[in-house]
Order: sequence, then structure tokens, then C-alpha cells
Amino acid sequence: YVPPQVVNELIIHPENLKLGGEKREMTVMFADVVGFTGVAEELTPDMLVSLLNEYLAEMSEVVLEHDGIIDKYEGDLIMAEWGAPIYFSDHAAKACQAALKMQERLETLRSGWKSRTLPELYTRIGINTGEMIVGNMGCREVFDYTVMGDAVNIASRLEGANKAYSTQILIGEITREKVRHDYMTRPVDKIRVKGRQEPVQAFELLGTNDNFPASEREKMLKAYLAGIDHYRNRDFERGR
Repeated sequence: YVPPQVVNELIIHPENLKLGGEKREMTVMFADVVGFTGVAEELTPDMLVSLLNEYLAEMSEVVLEHDGIIDKYEGDLIMAEWGAPIYFSDHAAKACQAALKMQERLETLRSGWKSRTLPELYTRIGINTGEMIVGNMGCREVFDYTVMGDAVNIASRLEGANKAYSTQILIGEITREKVRHDYMTRPVDKIRVKGRQEPVQAFELLGTNDNFPASEREKMLKAYLAGIDHYRNRDFERGR
């Protein structure tokens, strides 16, 4: 019910077992199954629970292997964070590595589901880095160890924005800045987030730089950025 890392930290520092939190730079992820309502309609409750638990177990294993904390499950949605309760500086890179591995693991899972005539699940992932409050939220009787703040809300919005751009993994600007030397990304668009004055620049996470030779990266990004420039100038025909 509680992540092992949090339990260990509370054993060492039992005084932290109280409401409240601290401000810290961290990275948060939201991962949500595509079209889960339709999937639920196809299966009996027993089959649905079995499929969902198989999916959640595999995805959660990847998160934990990359030092993430499973914050909560909301149906088919996974919320996870990196950088707490024990802080480490490469939290953004670990989150991106986990996201790519999750998509890779899903490819294998889909082959098995197909052979068992089960729905082949796909997931959309949003990742963002920034200052957030981490700690125990709730009431004196019941509380959760979680994160809150604008940076968390942006990660949630990035997850949802994948649908509009037909992408699998979108990351925020700070995340991209922290991983740009090791991971291949490309700008997607500036996204309006409810309640914020400034739009959020979203980047698609494509893979590690090792998967793309430098010459290939340069050629791909040059053509892509030219298309983006035409798009922003409303020259849609040339932007294709």
C-alpha cells in the first residue's frame, strides 16, 4: 500500500509521519491507457481486472526498476514521481528512460495479448520537471504521500495532449533541457494549459541519442523544424 522507499524513510525519520510537505525539484509522470472505456466494454469484469492488473504490474515494475515512486493508480492511470523521498539529481533522465522502456515493454505485451485474443493496450505518457510540494497530504486519520503543484498539473496535461498530436510520450521544457544531451526529442507545439498565462512548450521524446546517429539526428530535425516553422506561419501546404 505504501512504496518501500517511503516506508524506509519513515522508519529512519518517524517525525516525518505528519501532514505537510517540502518544496523540491522533481520529475512526475502520468501514464494512461488509450481508449480504456472501449476496452472495458469488450470484456467481462473478471477479464478486465486480470488484463488491467497485468498491465499495471508490468508498467509499475519498469517505474520501480528506474528508481521511481508509484504515487497512485486511478483506474488505468499510473502516477509516478522521481526525486523523493531520497533526492537524486538525474530524476528527469530516469523518468524518460522509464517511459521509453514502458513503451518497449508494451510492444512485447501486445504480442501476447493478441495471441490470447485480448485487447492490445497502448498508453500515452506525460512527463514534467519542476518545483513541487512533496509530502503527506490529507487529514490526520488518512493521508497519502504525494506531490502537488503547477509542474504536476502540466505533466497531466502533457499526457492528455498526446491524443491531439498522435504521440506516445510528451515531456515539458525543463525535462527536455535536462536530458537533451542524451535523449532525442523534437518540439511539438506550445500548449495552452487552463489557469496559466504562458503556454507550455511540449517536446516528443523519441529515444536515446545512441539510437540515432548524429548525422541522422541533424537531418531529421532540420526537416522537421522547417515543417514546424511553416506550420506556425500557417503555410500548411509547405509544412507537410
